[in-house]
Amino acid sequence: MRSACLLLHLFFAALALSCDKDSLKTDLPSSPAEDSYVWKLPSGFPKPKVPADNPMNTAKVELGRRLFYDRRLSGNGTYSCGSCHEQKRAFTDGRGVALGSTGEVHPRGSMSLANVGYAAALTWANPLVTTLEKQALTPMFGEAPVELGLAGKEEELLERLRREPLYQKLFPEAFPEVGGTINLDTITKAIAAFERTLISGNSPYDRYLAGDQGAMSESALRGKELFFSERLECFHCHGGFLLADSVTHDGKVMDEVMFHNTGLYNIDGQGGYPAPNRGVLEISNRPEDMGRFKAPTLRNIAVTGPYMHDGSIATLSEVIDHYAAGGRTIATGPYAGDGSKNPYKSEFVTGFLLTPQEKLDLIAFLESLTDTDFLVDPDFSDPWLSAP
Repeated sequence: MRSACLLLHLFFAALALSCDKDSLKTDLPSSPAEDSYVWKLPSGFPKPKVPADNPMNTAKVELGRRLFYDRRLSGNGTYSCGSCHEQKRAFTDGRGVALGSTGEVHPRGSMSLANVGYAAALTWANPLVTTLEKQALTPMFGEAPVELGLAGKEEELLERLRREPLYQKLFPEAFPEVGGTINLDTITKAIAAFERTLISGNSPYDRYLAGDQGAMSESALRGKELFFSERLECFHCHGGFLLADSVTHDGKVMDEVMFHNTGLYNIDGQGGYPAPNRGVLEISNRPEDMGRFKAPTLRNIAVTGPYMHDGSIATLSEVIDHYAAGGRTIATGPYAGDGSKNPYKSEFVTGFLLTPQEKLDLIAFLESLTDTDFLVDPDFSDPWLSAP
């Protein structure tokens, strides 16, 4: 009898505790679970890695898209993230080097944001910037060079956004767990969430891999064989589903971050690159890091020229010439030097010979990496151009 009473007591105690927990859940705002977000992943693409403190939800992505294209995120109200990352150019800007909101010319070009959610390193040559949330602060507040020009204007920025009626609705929907607070943390998290959705994987090359034998031309198929051959060795730095290295994704245990010297310069005969574009050396101060830059994705490469970190090569044909020579030779001027003899050059940049037809085939393959749907997808477009 005592045992039966004890069991009955425990049952009602557990029931009361359960009711208390359910009541507590209804009283506190909750963040939409990441599992509820539906990823639009191409065949063969894993899910991007998402920080535990910034789970995906649809409202957050839409807020991030608004912020990405909002010119109020520049000090003078003239620039947005989208000013240097245009969708029609796979989120680059068509310039050799970027131009900031104040007119300052930058030393490097704007990198493509296609599939940026898979990147283990997020700049041309800084191995310390590994999350989109952290990276967003650099264009906003950086002063060397000035990009969006918000240094010293944080409160002004927040007031601008707090006055926007649409944001008064979107921030609480995106961040109910903090009551829709508009601050730098929620701003950068929303932008990062949007950027993780910029997934490109429907090029002719992708359709061919998925079984559409007519998606690529015969020339492009021959170029594909060249690209993935040991003779050219392109795939060592531009391999995998992203056609890049320094790739991460959900479930990957260890991220490998790689940077490479491709023999683009050798201005002093000892491997020197022109300042301030000296690669990872600028961060590490290690001589062997001279001229080492990230190998960007080759997806949509035909629409993201000019090429290299400083836009110093205009066309894909000239890029191939550079690698075929095993490094670039500049005959005259302040940057004169034989890049093929750069002592820090990657072991994979050894040079090769191509016939004129093989070169055309290789270019045809690179052009087959263009995902035209990605360039016009309304989910990635500027929402301020239409009614909210």
